[in-house]
Amino acid sequence: MSKKVWYVYLVKCSDSSFYCGITTCLSRRINEHNNTKKGAKYTRSRRPVLLVASTSCHSRSEALKVEARVKKLSRDKKVSFFNSLA
Repeated sequence: MSKKVWYVYLVKCSDSSFYCGITTCLSRRINEHNNTKKGAKYTRSRRPVLLVASTSCHSRSEALKVEARVKKLSRDKKVSFFNSLA
């Protein structure tokens, strides 16, 4: 049985703000943010969004922990955090 790969991602919104989230399918989630009502309420009024960075995790729990860490970072440190994981 194969486990799902979870991703923590960072998108840049049209107003230059950042949004961080988790998903199992990056392309589907970015499409949802840009084109459907399933996108986060925050990003719906800030379309289009552009994927800036992402990292994979082995479980949903791990992804949620990484997301929480990223959300606590300052704006400048968010991209640096993802670059350090690459």
